[in-house]
Amino acid sequence: MSRIAKNPIALPQGVEVSIDASAISVKGPLGAIELAAHPAVRVEKEGETILCRPVEGAVNSNALSGTFRATIANMVTGVSKGFERKLNLVGVGYRAQAQGDTLNLTLGYSHPIAHRMPEGIKCETPTQTEILIKGVDKRQVGQVAAEIRAYRKPEPYKGKGVRYSDEVVVIKETKKK
Repeated sequence: MSRIAKNPIALPQGVEVSIDASAISVKGPLGAIELAAHPAVRVEKEGETILCRPVEGAVNSNALSGTFRATIANMVTGVSKGFERKLNLVGVGYRAQAQGDTLNLTLGYSHPIAHRMPEGIKCETPTQTEILIKGVDKRQVGQVAAEIRAYRKPEPYKGKGVRYSDEVVVIKETKKK
């Protein structure tokens, strides 16, 4: 059995989990998330903890039980604390401005970029060069951050572009005569 799946998931105060044959739903103070159940993993609620166990004889059930445990733990964390990803804009004239559910970006192209946020994701711009993406679903927050970063990835010579706040860009040396 997966070592990750052996650890039970503790439920914090105010988080409710309902387990059906077809789905697992988690509700908390910040929102609700639902996950489709898999036949190779048996999810059980015992008191204030959740356990993920592999089904005997199913293909990849050990690996899937660990994956399901990690996904459900992220769901519980998301509805109780939430997730956020911070992006920085590096470059002259690079700006970001959040307006409702749209993020307007000026990234050195001949046109502005308007990125629409999906349902459940909030975007803030504390300064013109910082973007904060917040949400309940860890996967969705990371996906939106990756889509915004893809508009202008950091280039290796000057480091200009959209980068994660914890990303280290290795600057290459230019050619010498």
